[in-house]
Amino acid sequence: MSDAIAEWKSFIPASLVENNLSCDTVNIYGTPRRLAVLITGLPLQQEDCQEEVKGPNVKVAFKDGQPTKAAEGFAKKQGVELDDLVIRTTGKGEFVFVDKVIIGRMVADVLVELVPRWIFNLEGERFMRWGDGDLRFSRPIRWLLALVDDQVLPMALVNGSKIVNSDRISHGHRVLHPKSITIIKASDYVEALRHAHVIVDIEERKALITKQIQTAVAKINGHTEIYADLLAEVTNLVEYPSTVIGNFEKDFLQLPVDVITKIMVSHQRYFPVFRGYNDLELLPNFITISNGDPNKSDIIATGNERIIRARLADGRFFYETDLRNSLDSFLPKLANVTFQKDLGSVLDKSRRISKIAALISKHLHLGKDDSYNICRAALLCKADLVSQMVNEFPELQGIMGEKYALASREPELVAKAIFEHYLPRSADDVLPQTLTGQVVGLADRLDNLVSIFSLGIIPTGSSDPFALRRAANAVINISWAGNLAVNLHQLLLQISTDFVEVHDIDKYKLIKSLEDFFLQRIRTLLQDEKQIDYDLVNTILGENNPEYTARALQDLLDIRYRAIFLQEMRQKGTLDQIYEIINRSVKLAAQGELEVNHLDPEDVIDTELFQKPSEVAFYEDILRMRPQVQAVLESHNYQQLVIALTKIAPTVNNFLDGPESVLVLDPDPVIKQNRLNLLGILRNYSLLIGDFRMIVKNF
Repeated sequence: MSDAIAEWKSFIPASLVENNLSCDTVNIYGTPRRLAVLITGLPLQQEDCQEEVKGPNVKVAFKDGQPTKAAEGFAKKQGVELDDLVIRTTGKGEFVFVDKVIIGRMVADVLVELVPRWIFNLEGERFMRWGDGDLRFSRPIRWLLALVDDQVLPMALVNGSKIVNSDRISHGHRVLHPKSITIIKASDYVEALRHAHVIVDIEERKALITKQIQTAVAKINGHTEIYADLLAEVTNLVEYPSTVIGNFEKDFLQLPVDVITKIMVSHQRYFPVFRGYNDLELLPNFITISNGDPNKSDIIATGNERIIRARLADGRFFYETDLRNSLDSFLPKLANVTFQKDLGSVLDKSRRISKIAALISKHLHLGKDDSYNICRAALLCKADLVSQMVNEFPELQGIMGEKYALASREPELVAKAIFEHYLPRSADDVLPQTLTGQVVGLADRLDNLVSIFSLGIIPTGSSDPFALRRAANAVINISWAGNLAVNLHQLLLQISTDFVEVHDIDKYKLIKSLEDFFLQRIRTLLQDEKQIDYDLVNTILGENNPEYTARALQDLLDIRYRAIFLQEMRQKGTLDQIYEIINRSVKLAAQGELEVNHLDPEDVIDTELFQKPSEVAFYEDILRMRPQVQAVLESHNYQQLVIALTKIAPTVNNFLDGPESVLVLDPDPVIKQNRLNLLGILRNYSLLIGDFRMIVKNF
C-alpha cells in the first residue's frame, strides 16, 4: 500500500497538469481495504487553450497560388476553412499552419478517463488477476466510490464478466462498523469514514498508534523503542488501531535479548517492552496493534500470547541445541551451503575471507595478537549460518555468531568481530568499531567484489543483485572511519592474483573493472556523504589522469583528507588567494618538458641563466618551500604547503607581470626551458594537493 500511495503522490498531480487541470490540494489516503484520492479546488471545466498545428510544406499545399488536395485535406482534418490556413517560416522552410482554440472539456468528463488510468497504472510485484478478466491489481476490487462534489462520477471498471460500477457507497470497519455507508459529497469522505471507525489518513493512524503505545507501556512501567519500519508496517495493517498488552512467562527472559526482540519484531510484529530508557533488560510483556474490537482486547491478547509462547519455545529449543556444540564445530557443515554456484560453498568463502584478512593485517602492519584475532574471526564469521537458530531466524546471523563464540570461549574481540563484520547492514547503520571487526568486514566485502566481478556480474543502472555498490561503499567508509591506511590497489592486485590461480579469468581486466568501480564509489561518497563540491572532487581524482586515480586507490585516507581540506579552503576563501597564480603557472608549465612528479628544483634549474632579480626571488622562494613539500610527502601536512603557496603568490606575480617581469617564452630555448622549469616546480608542488585546472572559478 505504501508503494501505491507513493506512486499516486507522484503520478496524479502530474496527470492533472498534463490534462490542463489546476487544483489546490491532492491528498492520498490508504488502509488495508481502500485506496483513495481527495482533490480540492478543481474547476468545473478545463481552460480553453490554443494549439498550433503544423501542416504540409507550402510548395505541396499550393500550386500556382491555388490550394491543392493536400491543403484541403489538412483543413478538413483540422475542422477549419481554407481561409484559416496561415503560412509561417520555419528552419526547414515555409509550412502551412492552423491556429486552433481547444475548448476546455468538463472536468467530470476528463476524470472519467483519468481515474481508471490512475488505478491500473499502479505497479507491484504481487498484483493478481481476479474473476475471469485480465485486469491486474493488488486485491480484487470490491467497490468504486467516485464523486465530483455531490455527484456520482459515472464510470465502470470492467473485468471480464465482473463489472464494478461507481457509486457513493463505501464500507466501514469490518468489525466495528460492518455496514455500508453513503458519502453525500466528496469533502465528507474523511469524516464519514472516521464515524465508521476507519481512519484513512496514514499519518494520523501512525501518530495515534505511537501515542497509544506510549500510553500502554506507561501502564506497566516500561519503555519500548518504536521501530520505524515496524511502525510503518502495522500502520498499513489496520484501519482503526488499538493497542493490546500481552504477557509471556518470565522463564523465556533467559533467552538472549536479541532472540526475543527479533521474534517479536520481525515475525510477530510486536513491540517489545524494556524496563526503562537505554535499558536492555526486557519485561515479560509485549505490545501488539489490533484491528479488532478494543472491548475484546483480553481475548486478542490471549491469542497473541499463545503464538508468542510457541515461537519463544522454538527459539529456546534452537538456542539450547546450538549451545551443545562449539562454534567451530559448525564449520564443516558450511561445505554443504552454496555461496554461488560458480564460486563454491560458504566454507570456501570463509577460507578466502580468512586469507584476505591475513593479507590486510600484514598490509596494515598489525601485531601478532591482532592478526590472530582477525584470522580467527574471519574463519568463524559465517559459522552460525548453519546453526538451528539462524536457519530458523536468518535475521540473527552474526548476532548469534557472537553469542555462540563467547559460549565457546573464543576471545571477546573475535566474538565481537563476528557480529561487526556485517556492519553496516544498511545506508543508515553504524560501522564496525573494533579493529578486528573492521578488517574482517573489509575482507568479506573484498571477497564478494572480486569473486562476483570475476563472473562478469557488474552493477548496471539500478540492477545490483549482490549489493556490490553497498559492499564497495562499506570498504571505503570502514577505511575512512577506522583511519585504516588501506592501499586498495595493492589489495585488489594480490586478491585478484590469488583468485585467478584457481579460476581461469583475465586478471588485468578484472582489476581494471574493480578499480574503475571503486573510483566511481569514491567520487559518489565524497559528493553525497562528505558534501564535497564536484569540481573539488575532480581536482583530487583528476579527469582521465591515471596518476591521480592510482594515487586515490593507493591511499584512501589521503583522498578523503585532501577533499575535505580543499572544501575548507574554499569556505575560508584561501582557495581564491592561490587559484589564479597556480592555474596560470600550470598552463605555462605545460609548454615545458618538466615531468609532473619532479620536485627537486636544484636538478632542473640553472641559476647562471637568471637575468632578472624576479627569477632569483622566485627560485629562493621555491627552495624555502622544500620543507613544506617534504612534510606533505611524509605526513600529508597540506596546511603548511598552502601557507607557502600563499606567500609565494606575490613573487610569482612579479615574475610574470611586475616591474621585474621576464619573458617566459624567451627566444633562447635554454632560458625559456629554465623559466618554464621554475613554473613547473611550482605546478608540481601544487599537484601534491590537486589538479587546480579542474577547479571552477567563482563556484
